[in-house]
Amino acid sequence: MKDYTYEIALTLLPKVGSSKGRQILDLVESAENLFRMSAADLKHLFGKNDEIVEAILKRSTFHEAEREMAFVEKNKIDILFYTEPDYPQRLNHADCNDSPILLYRLGNTDLNARRIVSVVGTRRATDYGKEMTRKLIEGLRDEGVVVVSGLALGIDTASHVAALDNNLATVGVLAHGLDQLYPPSNRSLAKRMLQQGGSLVTEIKSGTRILPAMFPVRNRIIAALCDATIVVEANRSGGALITANIANSYQRELFAVPGRVGDKYSEGCNQLIASCKATLIRDADDIFFNMGWERQSKHQGEQTTLFPELEGDEATIFNILRAHPNISMEDIRDHTDLSLPKIATALLSLELKNLCRCLPGKIYKPL
Repeated sequence: MKDYTYEIALTLLPKVGSSKGRQILDLVESAENLFRMSAADLKHLFGKNDEIVEAILKRSTFHEAEREMAFVEKNKIDILFYTEPDYPQRLNHADCNDSPILLYRLGNTDLNARRIVSVVGTRRATDYGKEMTRKLIEGLRDEGVVVVSGLALGIDTASHVAALDNNLATVGVLAHGLDQLYPPSNRSLAKRMLQQGGSLVTEIKSGTRILPAMFPVRNRIIAALCDATIVVEANRSGGALITANIANSYQRELFAVPGRVGDKYSEGCNQLIASCKATLIRDADDIFFNMGWERQSKHQGEQTTLFPELEGDEATIFNILRAHPNISMEDIRDHTDLSLPKIATALLSLELKNLCRCLPGKIYKPL
């Protein structure tokens, strides 16, 4: 294994976070170069940040870094550095300028897989939330999708379990080092994940005390690792909404499962949908459709009749959709004498029959 002592030491420097660490490496090219610079060059680089200069000159973070490197080697943990190909390249996207420069990975999941989604939600998941999680992930079976979550209780646990039950690789992003596991009740789940091709990933070195503030910081990795984030159940505050808002800021696709108005753990999802931050989804087909993904396996819910039996307004609207794919309600009205309320009713009915879909911008497409 390559020796990453210099890189680890860089991440442990005081006042040097992810963004500044990347900026520094852009200037000095490597962590080793940084620690070999003269006092004069360091003062020129860091100005009045004497604490950083002193830490580099005294190599005050090297003891910890060497200890962490020994832990990594002993436990066969991979170090993924941001300039190397195994590092998840989605984290190097321009919108993710606060992504960690270094990750620790236990397991061998390809974090650059073609399709990756995160599934997040409340720790106090209801039966509805757990069942929707199971159905969504079941619909991803045989499609080579990697499922990412935070290994917390509730929706996180449900998503990892559903992925394993459907032979999908699943990744748990941790808010602590790989020398421990929180919550302890998920130890057996984590072991199963590793046995079935999954991984545990973190930016935090071993021996670090778990603090509440680490969890929302961890959520930015969950959001950045994926092509899309799916929120199944969430109240108006909490980790799932933090992840959702980060995903939105990273220009990632954001999906939410709707719930009954007034239900506490559907308020967050319903708000994301109402504010147009998230697209409403009902099943895995909605994910594939909105992502523009083609299924690799035969879709069980495929339309089996060439011409569905429709009557009245539905038949009229469906024929217009077939003749003019990707059309708005206003344009549909130009092709018929129906009023907009009747057109909207017919379109809703066709959507429920899985004969059309509403794209962003209120554009309708036949299926």
